[in-house]
Amino acid sequence: MRDYAFVLFLFAFFGLGFRKPFLFVLVYAYIDIVSPQRLTYLLLNSLPISMMAAALALLGWLAIDDKRDVRVAPRQFLILLLLGYCWYTTMHADFPVEARDKWDWVWKALAFAAFLPLTLRTKLRIEALLLFMILSASSIIIVGGIKTILSGGGYGELNLMVANNSGLYEGSTISMVAIAIIPLILWFTRYGTIFPPDWKVKSFAYALVFACLLIPIGTSTRTGLLCIVLLAVLMLRDTRRKFVYLGALGAVALVAVPFLPSAFTERMGTIKTYQADASASTRLAVWQWTMDYAKAHPLGGGFEAYRQNHIRYEKVAVESEGGGNAKVDRSLEVDSARAYHSAYFEMLGEQGYPGLALWLLLNLAGIFRMEVLRQRYRKPEPGQEWIAPLASALQSGHLIYMLGGTFIAIAFQPFIYMLIGAQIGLDTYCARKRAETSWRPLRKPRVAAA
Repeated sequence: MRDYAFVLFLFAFFGLGFRKPFLFVLVYAYIDIVSPQRLTYLLLNSLPISMMAAALALLGWLAIDDKRDVRVAPRQFLILLLLGYCWYTTMHADFPVEARDKWDWVWKALAFAAFLPLTLRTKLRIEALLLFMILSASSIIIVGGIKTILSGGGYGELNLMVANNSGLYEGSTISMVAIAIIPLILWFTRYGTIFPPDWKVKSFAYALVFACLLIPIGTSTRTGLLCIVLLAVLMLRDTRRKFVYLGALGAVALVAVPFLPSAFTERMGTIKTYQADASASTRLAVWQWTMDYAKAHPLGGGFEAYRQNHIRYEKVAVESEGGGNAKVDRSLEVDSARAYHSAYFEMLGEQGYPGLALWLLLNLAGIFRMEVLRQRYRKPEPGQEWIAPLASALQSGHLIYMLGGTFIAIAFQPFIYMLIGAQIGLDTYCARKRAETSWRPLRKPRVAAA
């Protein structure tokens, strides 16, 4: 039944898309974020719906869309350069078959990110894309929030609609995304125009923010907790009454702590005792292996290069004994083919130093450009009040991603590349508007004789 309902949804959008080709872009964004084929049983699993939507979006833009005011940003060339380099490392990968499996979805994410800003010509389109991204992610977040309230969740136990531990259905990844979109959700409560921010829209938005905060609790991910802390710090910079904000934040924390499930508090306690935690210990060992591997293979080993690692690490557990004494247990563990658990080391191991440099340059350039827009439109002219807050929200989401990427291998997460595409779209939109307002004719128009 879910198969046919979604097919009807696609037909409705595709029918409108032949008149409004930007709708194909929104359909592709939804498909790439939610992966609805994972929720179905038969029909959609046999159709390349992602490729179909991408092809229709590109063809619709080429054939129908207005391209007179299209601007190409340097970051789009960076994305294409990164795409080309990933193709090169895939052709010379240590594990050719496995590398091509990852390449099949990575190139789509990068190519769409380079294409996306070309379609974002208006404020309405930028807003529509961000709204679709939020609502697509919220279809997973709301389910997770409800299950957290009912069951308390637990590490590896919270089922987010499907039994699939990849993409946004992976606990740490959805925790990072849930926290990263909170500034965008709050932006819509003040500046949204598709759904004017009345009490109904604001009520839904605040409830969704609450659900987003529940996701790290339900998944019991330490990455999610760190992202919440960073979000609190970033929101402080845009708050006028900083002492009131800090007081309210402390009060909320004190009230919330007693209601946190034991699974969450126990998991967060392992941050201090990381040496006794296998997950944390293996990450450190894999990161050391990756640095050694990059010294011998500076151009990287291609996608899935981690499959060849062999690591040893020491676990240290401290147990309390009577009389105030403590017993220290040390054990040597051996493992192999352990994933990177970090976007930074993922890029270093798979794409080498050149790929890591391109990836860092792309991300840091986006954060820098959003800061430029924040400062430039701090004192906006009438009609520009929405720009600086949106740049701040996009920058905050990007910074949260960079923090989350320290502990999750999400260097090529499609959701984030859509966020980068939205940043480029906002930047080029503002540049075009500034060019239009600064242009003045060289000659004054002649006055017709009476």
